[in-house]
Amino acid sequence: MRIRPCIDLRNGRVVQIIGGTLSDTDAATTQTNFESELDAADYARRYRDDDLPGGHVIALGPGNEAAALRALQAFPGGMQYGGGVTPDNAWRFLDAGASHVIVTSYVFQDGALQQDRLDSLLQAVGAPRLVLDLSCRWRDGAFWVVTDRWQNFSSLRVDHETLGRLSEFCAEFLVHGVDVEGRRQGIIEPLVELLGKHATIPVTYAGGVRTLSDLDRVEQLGRRQVDLTIGSALDLFGGDLPYQHALRWHRDRNP
Repeated sequence: MRIRPCIDLRNGRVVQIIGGTLSDTDAATTQTNFESELDAADYARRYRDDDLPGGHVIALGPGNEAAALRALQAFPGGMQYGGGVTPDNAWRFLDAGASHVIVTSYVFQDGALQQDRLDSLLQAVGAPRLVLDLSCRWRDGAFWVVTDRWQNFSSLRVDHETLGRLSEFCAEFLVHGVDVEGRRQGIIEPLVELLGKHATIPVTYAGGVRTLSDLDRVEQLGRRQVDLTIGSALDLFGGDLPYQHALRWHRDRNP
């Protein structure tokens, strides 16, 4: 199991927000845990120097492209990029240094995954450079992919069938447990367990981490197959969990 670092961007600034509160039309609804004085590239260089590849730069709305490109250029091949990716712009981020592009909303329309849109992305970048974001929320006894800043439920369940079928079209999955994202209330254990049991390609879980013991639980429940992103809990982002402790945990398991 690896720790995957993150850089979340809003209005060009590195932030940590509470999942599901982001709105492009009503800024007052967005609940922000942290906003940094450092540039995105500063975080990317730190992850590069600490040999933590495989993380992601996520643009939360417009006004973030310049900051995202700086971060990708600071750690070439070391970070994935997500946020408004389409077949027309994907190579702008790959050429800037992104190892992969991450997509959710583009491949969904009217609440359903559109195979023709997924096919167009595959034609543009190829499955080895594509990460599907299956970030989800719990409703009616199942986890459902949510889109459009995590505001809208889709008709796609995150389950054995979905993970198996979509693994043919991408290199990795990224899955935020949206109901606990940014809240530091603990991980969604059933979701981690589901991913560890059924994902056949690399998958990264994010959401709810608060202490090092949560890292141990993800390692156990995810059968050492599920990687982990930590955001708001880290002292890098105003939290109580020392980044150096998490880095040491990672290095102990990835010598």
